[in-house]
Amino acid sequence: MLTPILHALSSNLDNLPPQERRLGEYILQAPSSVIHLGITELAYACSISPSTVTRFCKTFHFKGFPDFKMKLAGELGQKTVANQYQDLKAGNDLQEIVKAIEANHLASITDTTRLLDMNELERAVQILCRAKRIDLYGVATSSIIAQDFYQKLIRIGKNCTAFSDSHMQITSASTLGEDDVALAISYSGETPETIDALRCAKDSGAITVSLTQYGNNQLASLADISLFSSSLEKGMRRGDMASRIAQLHVIDILFTGMVSMEFEDFIPKLENSYQNVQTYRKRQGGY
Repeated sequence: MLTPILHALSSNLDNLPPQERRLGEYILQAPSSVIHLGITELAYACSISPSTVTRFCKTFHFKGFPDFKMKLAGELGQKTVANQYQDLKAGNDLQEIVKAIEANHLASITDTTRLLDMNELERAVQILCRAKRIDLYGVATSSIIAQDFYQKLIRIGKNCTAFSDSHMQITSASTLGEDDVALAISYSGETPETIDALRCAKDSGAITVSLTQYGNNQLASLADISLFSSSLEKGMRRGDMASRIAQLHVIDILFTGMVSMEFEDFIPKLENSYQNVQTYRKRQGGY
């Protein structure tokens, strides 16, 4: 049974250089023993250099080997829920479907919470609060996540836009500056249009943030701040179900963190937007 970190290592083994692949295979074979080794001992066991171990850890977005060991130990010490993911099946009883979807969503949220780096999360909240303008990029299912965040941010008075059209993403990214933030969402982290938009925003001087599945991917490597959601979903990816819930979980955390940080500024705006919607909707005979 693989934890989120071990699952990410397993999924990316074939993309690693030979020496890093050897290290990944060693970790997957004996993860419990790795957390008790020093970097020199681990390097010797894999016939590689300590610098290769450090490079391997940074490939998977850890600060170094001590950070990797600490987080792996934390995962191994907890009961993983990876095996609770259930795939689509023909003729399933509706009651079983209800249970399966509940289990998938709960597992996705739990796995994502374990992957959150509090330092990166706090940095993201701070720069989003300070940003003069926020661009949100995402295509297909990820565009739905971007739209959700857009609707939240606009209610607290943030100057933001959400683009799913690749041309508009580049057009907007071209006009960003150093006081602006671009947040790009892609489950795979390999969506070409989203990568191009974030690269353009970075070249324009904006601070860049990514939200992807956990693991080694282009979008996360490009971003100044990398946030991750669970990467354990397999068959259910055909419906983008649990992965969508995982990303929305991160978006809700970001938004709540922003409101909490700038409470006296954002709460009146949030309340005012709510009251105005209620007032004008009633005047127009709305529901």
